[in-house]
Amino acid sequence: MAPSSLPHLLFLLALTSSVAVLAAAAAGSEGDHHGLTHIHLYVHETYTGANATATAVLQSPLGANSSFGSMGVVDDEIRVGPDRSSQLVGRYQGVFFGTSLELGKGYLTSITLVFTAGEYGGSTLSVQGPLLGFTGTIERAVVGGTGKFRLARGYMLFKMISKPTPETDVNEINLFVLMHPAGKY
Repeated sequence: MAPSSLPHLLFLLALTSSVAVLAAAAAGSEGDHHGLTHIHLYVHETYTGANATATAVLQSPLGANSSFGSMGVVDDEIRVGPDRSSQLVGRYQGVFFGTSLELGKGYLTSITLVFTAGEYGGSTLSVQGPLLGFTGTIERAVVGGTGKFRLARGYMLFKMISKPTPETDVNEINLFVLMHPAGKY
């Protein structure tokens, strides 16, 4: 082989290796949970009554025109569909803290999706991030998990899609999760 051919050969070798790595990564995201996994579910929330799943436990010390310093908790149902009769697969449990001086403008949330049935039964996902209002799509970071979600990273999109009664709402969640091989064990 001529010495001038060596750079071309190294380039082709590097190119071939890169294509192989990209192909393996793409195959991993489709089936073996090494790539991005999309999970589509629904959160059912009830605000009042004996079966309330969300409540404020501490009001703002600054009064009714501020959410700063307020605190609330949720223990909502996670279902496979928007209908309340669809399969229950877990709980959407967490806390939120008012961090804005303006009413309803800023909260810090820490949520755990506790899967009790289905493909991810026995596993959890931890989600954190701001809640900067109650309209549109809310994005939060997936910061970890347990079981099949061990060492998970990603993001969650959360959007209210209906209000079946004045006391309830249904929220659509789309999780995009990078799964780690450690979750297989």
